[in-house]
Amino acid sequence: MTRLVLKFGGTSMGDLDRIRRAARIVAAEYNAGRRVAVVVSAMAGKTNELVAWTDGAGRPAQGIDPTDDEYDAVVASGEQVTAGLLALTLRNMGLRARSWMGWQIPIITDDQHGKARIIDIPGEALGLAVDGGEIAVVPGFQGVTAGGRITTLGRGGSDTSAVAVAAALNCPCDIYTDVDGVYTTDPRIESRARRLERISYEEMLEMASLGAKVLQTRSVELAMAKKVPLRVLSSFIEPDDQGVLPDKGGTLICDEEEIVEKRIVSGVTMSRDEARITLLGLDDRTDAPADVFTRLAEAGVNVDMIVQSQSRTEGAVNLTFTTGRRDATRAAELMRAAQTDIGFQEIRLDEDVAKVSVVGVGMRSHAGVAQTMFRALADKGIKFQAISTSEIKISVLIDAAYAELAVRALHSAYGLEAV
Repeated sequence: MTRLVLKFGGTSMGDLDRIRRAARIVAAEYNAGRRVAVVVSAMAGKTNELVAWTDGAGRPAQGIDPTDDEYDAVVASGEQVTAGLLALTLRNMGLRARSWMGWQIPIITDDQHGKARIIDIPGEALGLAVDGGEIAVVPGFQGVTAGGRITTLGRGGSDTSAVAVAAALNCPCDIYTDVDGVYTTDPRIESRARRLERISYEEMLEMASLGAKVLQTRSVELAMAKKVPLRVLSSFIEPDDQGVLPDKGGTLICDEEEIVEKRIVSGVTMSRDEARITLLGLDDRTDAPADVFTRLAEAGVNVDMIVQSQSRTEGAVNLTFTTGRRDATRAAELMRAAQTDIGFQEIRLDEDVAKVSVVGVGMRSHAGVAQTMFRALADKGIKFQAISTSEIKISVLIDAAYAELAVRALHSAYGLEAV
């Protein structure tokens, strides 16, 4: 018997009808001879509601500190509800099922409440139960400290939970969501976007970090580290009258070596969660950039693109960097407070920007990828404000008004509609 972990997101758990559909998918896999564990998210919108409740119970006008252990005790309950409901539904279908809370497995984490990281999952007891024919239903997003307190893994943590359980059981993981796979770009922007049959861990990690919302970044990192095969599938498929699933399609996320013919570019992504901060007239000292980015790092502000250019003022430079919009105001205030110590003349904050990226493992062995990108943007009259690169991606910062036009132009320039 082969083991398999199935994961259903908040949309798939949205109401009792959808939970019944998920149960039919689980039953079809079980009846096909697989030994199954299921990881579930809370119902769509439930976590936001629980967070609002904790805010209401917190300090007036400030809410509750999300690092409070009681915050986790409340917020983790959403997944516990859906785990119990799915187990009940499976039992009513004549299957042997039970819920396993994070502390019962246990999913052991550090004690960083609200953003805990998984340390270990001893999989022996869970594996014995699954191999014995029980369907184990596990609430995602939660774990337990060594001291026995409930923790949560941060938003999107259920994907990470599913991959971690699959790693503990040494088996693949199928992620069921409201899309039927990973696409060359967002189909809502480009109607000619195509579903990819396979994509490498590295490509998926880049795409997830650059704006693709299919999978949470930490889950892809963990899958790559533990070599867990991931498949993204639609939760809206239905078994036939004999309880057999149709060809599931989807997208397999796997090692690069498992992709026979590597594409130069696999996808185009867009992120509007960007802000640009420019320090004008920064003292041209060798340690000035280090001073800036040390202060930002100590404040927990993540920086992405960095550009330094010559200033009109002699002995000074202009330093531009990007960060997420959530951190932008705080970063700007931090810079203003330290303006005299750092030594710059003026600061500018622009949130009307977007980041567009092309991703592909084939970039390692093919020349001309950047030339194609910049020519496609130039042909549409799109100027870029900053660039960042890695071995398998190129990102540019542009005016937000041109973001969707840039995505369509690049999708066409690399021939992705023919994938």
